[in-house]
Amino acid sequence: MFESKSGVFFIAGLAFFGFAFLSNALVPAMMYRDLPEKKVEELVNPNLRYQFEDLAQRFPESFKKVYGEPPTDSAEASKWYDAKITDALRLGRKVYVGEACWHCHSQFVRPVSNEDLRWGPVSTSEEYQNELQRPVMFGTRRVGPDLSREGGRRSNDWHAVHFFKPTDLSEGSPMPQYPWFFDGSADKPNERGLALITYVQWLGSWLESYPYYEDYIESPVAGITLEGDAAE
Repeated sequence: MFESKSGVFFIAGLAFFGFAFLSNALVPAMMYRDLPEKKVEELVNPNLRYQFEDLAQRFPESFKKVYGEPPTDSAEASKWYDAKITDALRLGRKVYVGEACWHCHSQFVRPVSNEDLRWGPVSTSEEYQNELQRPVMFGTRRVGPDLSREGGRRSNDWHAVHFFKPTDLSEGSPMPQYPWFFDGSADKPNERGLALITYVQWLGSWLESYPYYEDYIESPVAGITLEGDAAE
């Protein structure tokens, strides 16, 4: 085998494959095997809690239909919200995987090409040591933007409209429509729609300084009376 160039290249190829396997698979596994894996319950944070409560304000009927109403006691309400967020995250990830969102969106900011200037801080290994990253959602390519820092960059109602009809917000967007996440219109997200929005708003919500979270301001449209309604 070593008497021919093809044999030498074959052996060298096997050797390089073995080295690549050791360096990219076994070494990281050994380095982080003692790092505890977080459960979904441990991933709830104030930024995500803000976004979830915001969903209740922006889509009160849909939210109540799916999750019910929180207890009147503040301590019990806090536990209630955390439990509902946990359920939403688990379902939202299933929807994300089932709809193949990972096929067009990555969840990994690389330390190359100034990606941190566009997407936010470079991803770290600790961010993937949790239940929602099993398997990891690195993605396969970027047809759309990286989503690992998406939480808080856009409002919940923006995401609702974007899932319902992407071209209303991004002209020429190749992203498909997802009307089955809604009960007829963009302002009526169903359980899967609310869960997916919650999951997207979780991405990057653990960061302290990025992204920037908006203050909730009631839409002025809610206070407008249409002429037809006034005539009645």
